[in-house]
Amino acid sequence: MEIALATIIAFFIVLLATPSYIRVAKMKHLFDEPTEDRKQHKVKTPSMGGIMIFAAFVFAVCICFPSDEISFLKFLIPSILIMFFVGIKDDIVGTAPVKKLLANLIVAFIMVSVAGIKITSLYGLFDIRELPEWASILLSVLTYIVIINSFNLIDGVDGLAGGVGMIASIAFGIWFLLAGCESYAIVAFALAGALLGFLRYNFKPASIFMGDSGSLFIGLVLSFLAIELIEYDASKLPSKIIGISKPIFAMTVLVYPLLDTFRIFIYRVANKKSPFEADSNHIHHRVLFWTKGDHGKTAVFIYLFNITMIALPVFFAGYHPSLVFAIVAIVAFGSLLFLLIKKPKNVFQD
Repeated sequence: MEIALATIIAFFIVLLATPSYIRVAKMKHLFDEPTEDRKQHKVKTPSMGGIMIFAAFVFAVCICFPSDEISFLKFLIPSILIMFFVGIKDDIVGTAPVKKLLANLIVAFIMVSVAGIKITSLYGLFDIRELPEWASILLSVLTYIVIINSFNLIDGVDGLAGGVGMIASIAFGIWFLLAGCESYAIVAFALAGALLGFLRYNFKPASIFMGDSGSLFIGLVLSFLAIELIEYDASKLPSKIIGISKPIFAMTVLVYPLLDTFRIFIYRVANKKSPFEADSNHIHHRVLFWTKGDHGKTAVFIYLFNITMIALPVFFAGYHPSLVFAIVAIVAFGSLLFLLIKKPKNVFQD
């Protein structure tokens, strides 16, 4: 009941409050200006829609969270606040990449060293189980930083970051629901509800963008859910999901933002560019080429790709994790290579 209530509350807060915010944003000239070649929109569009998502998510979680628990919330909420306000500043006046990275490191320190929410084992992937303490900390910090920034990077097409985030939230929520973990399921479905409400205004044609105020904190919540899923006690899992490799399932849920981040990092370094330098060479730009610039078809194509990837570890449940990882990697990189067969010309600038 609490899970359903959290979803409904978050959904309706965003759905009902966003039109008012759009009017205020237009009055106060809070726009995302189409001043750069890499930007796909051609008209001034209200930004910082992440404010609505943030408010709805926090309200729904706090209202519906079990009253006899506080557990991870005392660490998660302050960390979310840090990323939210960094995103707000970036949306309004811009933030240097170094300062963003510093904020990521602070949040990662809180979650890993203070809250103890970290990856301690690969649970059989590559035949690796328990990790040394230094490796656990390093991998966990890297996981937080990569996932947080990956959602920031994919926010370039109407409905893309919101839709991928919603799919990931639902996937995590269903997993925790089946595992019998109500508190994590509430967090996941509250975010899913907020993003579903936001998609009403962000899907093609978008009347508002989420901005960094939304993408950064969404990335943090999903990185938290991914790590908690990986670390969930296998002895408490029901038979229906116990055969699913936890690390691989978490990776496939976030496969699109992770794949895009990996590709864009390699591309920029190989071309002697800063990894933080924005460009128009993301995967969604390539998909836009194939869909002839249709944002709606591009977003739906990527949604279906993400859902297909999530289904793979479920379908191959019970197989050796390394074999499943190989299958996932072949499908993911094979799809990527297919998109890169023909380079876009006269549509986007690289």
